[in-house]
Amino acid sequence: MARKSATVIRKYGNEREPGPGTKSSTVLDCADRSLLKHYLLPESPIPYIKKRQSAPIRPSSILSSRSSQRASSPFLRRFTPFAPQCLRNVSAQNQVKASVQRKIRQSIAEEYPGLEPVLDDLIPKKSPLIVVKCQNHLNLVVVNNVPLFFNIRDGPYMPTLRLLHQYPNVMKKFQVDRGAIKFVLSGANIMCPGLTSPGGVLDEEVLEDTPVAIMAEGKQHALAIGYTKMSAKDIKNVNKGIGVDNMHYLNDGLWKMLRLE
Repeated sequence: MARKSATVIRKYGNEREPGPGTKSSTVLDCADRSLLKHYLLPESPIPYIKKRQSAPIRPSSILSSRSSQRASSPFLRRFTPFAPQCLRNVSAQNQVKASVQRKIRQSIAEEYPGLEPVLDDLIPKKSPLIVVKCQNHLNLVVVNNVPLFFNIRDGPYMPTLRLLHQYPNVMKKFQVDRGAIKFVLSGANIMCPGLTSPGGVLDEEVLEDTPVAIMAEGKQHALAIGYTKMSAKDIKNVNKGIGVDNMHYLNDGLWKMLRLE
């Protein structure tokens, strides 16, 4: 089984595409095959790959297994991580009007002020901006066939991990301990003890319902993007249950989607 997993990683790790903006080759080289290899311990390949090879996952089974873990926020209900089935079920793909594009740009600039200086490079005003609607109220913001951001219903826009690896300081950061890495890479939500134990780090300024980058003890790059279910102070004080919903993680369906044709 481990040999098959390695084959999958090599397959997707070699399919590199230059990223948007000015920082493309060096960062994405580190964020592809070598990054996945960096997170994979020899004795524990990614559980997500093992599960998909032994028993294909149906969207309905994902929904039923995770429905009890979802946040109360309306745009997070019934949402699942980026299973390939969800990304294949595209219900609409539309080029938005200039007014809608301005609204999306403004929303992204307000949520991530660090991206404002490069926003014209990421989303050029003269380039068509495509919004792809997928299963479970998932929306992808696509420019030049490259997915850059996503959101659920009318929730805040979150960058893809590939974009975050190019601009790593645009999001607030939480760090999980080493023991949580394999669970995060399998799509599990981030539990409070994984953030408060030795090796975990919390940014106490982070409030509830905030997009955050999930770092890992001893690792350089983010391994997931999450959405907080409680503030950092409450995570520290309560120290049980789910602290952050895992929205997008290394080697999930969105990570493997280099381009949307």
